[in-house]
Amino acid sequence: MADNKLQGKVAIVTGGASGIGEATARRFADRGARAVVIADIQDEKGLNIAASIGLEVCAYVHCDVSDEEQVKTLVQSTVEKYGRLDVMFSNAGITSLADQTILDFDFAAYEKLFAVNVRGMATSVKHAARAMVEERVRGSIICTASVVASMGTPLCTDYTMSKLAVVGLVRSASLQLAGHGIRVNSVSPGTVGTPLLREMFGIGENVDLDEFVESCSRLKGVMRAKNVADAVVFLASEDSEFVTGHDLVVDGGFFAAV
Repeated sequence: MADNKLQGKVAIVTGGASGIGEATARRFADRGARAVVIADIQDEKGLNIAASIGLEVCAYVHCDVSDEEQVKTLVQSTVEKYGRLDVMFSNAGITSLADQTILDFDFAAYEKLFAVNVRGMATSVKHAARAMVEERVRGSIICTASVVASMGTPLCTDYTMSKLAVVGLVRSASLQLAGHGIRVNSVSPGTVGTPLLREMFGIGENVDLDEFVESCSRLKGVMRAKNVADAVVFLASEDSEFVTGHDLVVDGGFFAAV
């Protein structure tokens, strides 16, 4: 029997049409959320997922998080429709568009990535926080960072930079919003078998992701998007009512020795 950790809460999930975002949207609904708004640019997928969760609980909104006006409209329309915003899961992100080693760093590609992974995160936190402050909601904001934020990487320099920036955003915002009772945390997944992982490592559809994912975890078993989603539910719920400014790593212990 599902619990009701998020009973009555209104949540937005950016990047909710696939991977960790999709799994989290489903978990939010399972845990009693009154409304879950999926925001993404993958319209067909987003609409199908909202329908599969149930349109009485879930809605889809097209939103490119790199455009502040679209994020502002997303938040405003959610508050207008449901009366409040309790949870923002700022999850939308992309991977490096090139190898991005420092000797061949492509600044045009870097700017495209930062527009989503950093600007998009900051914009989502900004407008969610404004809505929560205005409505006097003691809300929870969760951002998707990554374990790579605490280590160097042989490729994807801009992606690594962007995820470290997310952790900095969370730490600063958590201090600035604490007086309003708003908690701001991040979740840092390790290797999860998502479409983004295939894109990042160039893994073909013929390759079994479970074997690859299992090799990237010290904890026996295969980590899935639902495991990260459960961590997000914890940060969104009252179970973590005094947790803020924290980066919760979910990686099966792979980087425990780093």
